[in-house]
Amino acid sequence: MAARPSSEQKQKQQQQIAIEKAKEAASMAGKVGMERVAAVEVTVREVDVERDLPAVEELERRCEVGLSGDQADDGGKKKTTTKKKSMSLCVEQIGDPLARVRHAPEHVMLVAECGEEMVGVIKACIKMVSRGSSGSSSSSGSVAKQPAYVKVAFILGLRVSPSHRRQGVATALVQAAEEWSRGRGAAHATMATTASNKASLGLFAGRFGYAPFRRPVLLGRPVHARWLPVTSRHRVLQLPPTLAAAAYARLLPPQDTEFLPADLPALLAHKLTLGTFVAIESSNAAGTGSDTASPSFAVLSVWDQTRSLRLRVDGAPALLRHSLAAVRALDRVAPWLRVPSVPDIFRPFGAYLIYGVRMSGPEGPALLRTLCSHAHNMARNNPACGVVAADLSPDDPAAAAIPSWRRFSCDEDVWCIKNLSDNNATPTSSSDWPASAPPGSVLFVDPREF
Repeated sequence: MAARPSSEQKQKQQQQIAIEKAKEAASMAGKVGMERVAAVEVTVREVDVERDLPAVEELERRCEVGLSGDQADDGGKKKTTTKKKSMSLCVEQIGDPLARVRHAPEHVMLVAECGEEMVGVIKACIKMVSRGSSGSSSSSGSVAKQPAYVKVAFILGLRVSPSHRRQGVATALVQAAEEWSRGRGAAHATMATTASNKASLGLFAGRFGYAPFRRPVLLGRPVHARWLPVTSRHRVLQLPPTLAAAAYARLLPPQDTEFLPADLPALLAHKLTLGTFVAIESSNAAGTGSDTASPSFAVLSVWDQTRSLRLRVDGAPALLRHSLAAVRALDRVAPWLRVPSVPDIFRPFGAYLIYGVRMSGPEGPALLRTLCSHAHNMARNNPACGVVAADLSPDDPAAAAIPSWRRFSCDEDVWCIKNLSDNNATPTSSSDWPASAPPGSVLFVDPREF
């Protein structure tokens, strides 16, 4: 009698099926979605922030995008759910247009012009990140040693003016971004889109040879009008940046973590990182649990995204809008009922992002939920924050422990990768990055690129 596959094996199989479906969609999009209306003469150059800022902001306003923040020639949106396609979660960049890439020493914003009109923009940055595997298998079956960190280009923020889509503008921008990255020694280029954005997949995977290879899930929960209780059995401590960096060095070794930035200490000390917090059992804090061989704990860091990003729910039915407004009104006049009201998500709102999530021990999931409640209570003090969210690999055990609402979550993200060191390489043979995440590896999502 054949042995039944374990739950972990089933989860790996489901994730691989999802990636194969994304590849198939990309292939179809590349066949049917890449015909141009009429090619236009496009000039691509680096942005002059002082001179070009008004035009960039106007272009951003005309290009409404989903959570991935990237468009292809048709500007597809990211849907929060496939059951109610009329509702979508849209992103509006505010403040510094280079906020998503400025943290990297090597970064650029490129603009496309047709005559005197700005018709497109793209951003890119290069970082040293961990590949999550100390070696890769060669064709002979041997394991070739690879450095723990590799230079990777992150391509994001692709925008094309609605009046100039499907005319080769996106193609020119992506080609220029790749050449800029390749010229600075990047071994790989990555981009993020969504499974429903066929045009984006067609452009990157169909035309430029990017291979879909990771499917992180976004887990979000709205900020309620009242505090969430934190049990007295747990104790929450804040770690200073230096101690947090030392803790993560043990919890996230580069050989077991994908996309861990080499400048993690700088991220932890960044002014927008509101803190790194660890939760332990009160008995351990008091020393009564010192006999435990592996004490339970949970750790996470909180990033304030309200200063550079605004989200908004579009396409909601009137009944839902009025219902949530009525719940908020009831909570204001009768707070003793403790109605779980949520902020007005149909107006622009900001987010707190949770990153570096780890847990251990039998009490780990409960301690992680306590930290999520603590992060929620922090967000409640910021009127601009409407949601607390985390981006994790779906097979990360922590994903099941993080409280989330389906309407504020999304499993459509698709990460794609391309080897820049060999122009003749194919997506299946060129990359020494594993097509599937190595068993036990952790996917690190940098909040600076959200």
